[in-house]
Amino acid sequence: MSAPSAPKNTPRVTEREARQVAEAAREQDWHKPSFAKELFLGRFRLDLIHPHPLPPADDVRRGEAFLARLRRFCETGIDGALIEREARIPDEVISGLKELGALGMKIDPKYGGLGLTQVYYNKALALVGSVSPAIGALLSAHQSIGVPQPLKLFGSQEQKETFLPRLARTDISAFLLTEPDVGSDPARLATSAVPDGSDYVLDGVKLWTTNGVVADLLVVMARVPKSEGHKGGITAFVVEADSPGITVENRNAFMGLRGLENGVTRFHRVRVPAANRIGPEGAGLKIALTTLNTGRLSLPAMCVGAGKWCLKIAREWSAVREQWGRPVARHEAVGAKISFIAATTFALEAVVDLSSQMADENRNDIRIEAALAKLYGSEMGCLMADELVQIRGGRGFETADSLAARGERAVPAEQLLRDLRINRIFEGSTEIMHLLIAREAVDAHLKVAGDIIDPDKPLSAKARAGANAAGFYARWLPRLVAGPGQLPRMYGEFNPSGHPDLSAHLRYVERASRRLARSTFYAMSRWQGRMETKQGFLGRIVDIGAELFAMSAACVRAELLRSSGDHGREAYRLADVFCHQSRVRVEELFTRLWSNTDDLDRRLVDGVLSGAYTWLEEGVIDPSGEGPWIADATPGPSARENVRRTVR
Repeated sequence: MSAPSAPKNTPRVTEREARQVAEAAREQDWHKPSFAKELFLGRFRLDLIHPHPLPPADDVRRGEAFLARLRRFCETGIDGALIEREARIPDEVISGLKELGALGMKIDPKYGGLGLTQVYYNKALALVGSVSPAIGALLSAHQSIGVPQPLKLFGSQEQKETFLPRLARTDISAFLLTEPDVGSDPARLATSAVPDGSDYVLDGVKLWTTNGVVADLLVVMARVPKSEGHKGGITAFVVEADSPGITVENRNAFMGLRGLENGVTRFHRVRVPAANRIGPEGAGLKIALTTLNTGRLSLPAMCVGAGKWCLKIAREWSAVREQWGRPVARHEAVGAKISFIAATTFALEAVVDLSSQMADENRNDIRIEAALAKLYGSEMGCLMADELVQIRGGRGFETADSLAARGERAVPAEQLLRDLRINRIFEGSTEIMHLLIAREAVDAHLKVAGDIIDPDKPLSAKARAGANAAGFYARWLPRLVAGPGQLPRMYGEFNPSGHPDLSAHLRYVERASRRLARSTFYAMSRWQGRMETKQGFLGRIVDIGAELFAMSAACVRAELLRSSGDHGREAYRLADVFCHQSRVRVEELFTRLWSNTDDLDRRLVDGVLSGAYTWLEEGVIDPSGEGPWIADATPGPSARENVRRTVR
């Protein structure tokens, strides 16, 4: 069967047009300092993160009090194994979360919420996610990217007063952007919102609507056509989920997060009051991206919780299980995995807590830090879960129910691996995160050299850009030759007596930061306008930056714990081991910047797509069913049963 064409209503756009839409939506200016942005430019601004920022005492008191209530509920009111078996969060569990105020963790108390800080919101997600990742996803989708966050940032006072009290206590929200033929390329968004008097009329289909099956309120991204009196463009709306014309056509099922209330939602002539539009027409994509700046911190927070659980199980199991006369933890091959889990969990918690505290303080621009936390957390979380399965051996591959049925402890290691896998795709896949972060990392270069590499600019503009670039690089490049990382006693406060020497790692980060910036400059000089197509190179640049950020955060956290007398010696040991492990990865990534198979891979892919290797596919039977690769999303009335359910 030949692949069908894209749905008829999907806009046809060129690659250049798609990039222009994405570029117009990103936040262009930097009004506040950014540690990560400076890191990519070769400037190690330790002063932006050290001393480690701390929350006010009242925030700590309120946060700890809520965590204690949430822990009691998790221990007595949630059966994670039941949710896994029945692939559904019981209504009474959701009702219990509502009574706790968990729907309003990030909503201001004046609207009925708890007003928790980002730090304690993340701690709450890590806690509840350790019992049931599906519940963590429900709460995160509701508050991190659902209706409350865009209203908090862009909503009118009337919208806040109308919707936030409902969202804090009773109403579940969902975020609807993705469509069957539109993923990370919003320029092709097909769902329309046509102005009609004091309303807009929505038509279209949304896919992978997390919480969409049980939601009461939706934030929907739709394209308003340009017309007289209407600027048009992708626009955000708050939509009542029970509005006439809305049909939840399917509750999707996945390899993990079996309790996830994720579906397909069709809009057919759905009337939405203009008063429900968030921000002006055309601002929808900017609203979505800005919402994600801090919203992305929820995923790595749950990965921290997963790492903590992996460490607990690895420690307990490896001390009991014996091979060849001693516990498996004492065998180097297994011990290395435990060391990786312990050190990485410490570093990942350092990254999330530091980024979250900076978000709470609002002194720094953390758009890159949050993106790095999401990227690094989702990748490392999967690695830690995979290592736990390997440590557990056959028992790691066996389900918890099967283990219990034959009389052993029901450890859901394989479930964790399945549940965490989506994090490398949720809220920006790893590949998209690489490109998003890389775009911010090279922003300074593009600002000075943009017209040089723009094929549409005249020679006069290119000449002016060349002069500006020459001035910028004349000032910038000499600073990348030498720095404090070459001074043997620099960062001496991280080398207290009787502790591992973390100052050496910070000096390494400083030197590596300058090396990273030089590498980026060399690449810009070499590829110029083709730089954006070098996704392998850009991905490695970002991965190096992620490791350097994690090393910095780990060292700063260790010093915070030492100075406060809270497991300081152990924290220093964890940070030291993590930094040694990270440095090995960084050196490998630096080598692969210039020694790789990117060009060979590209040529091989050309051959695969042309059919040159179809003979290699012979000898198997494809078990896939019939049907199109992408479902038709042509607007129109639904022919399917509405599977939406309300939780009251």
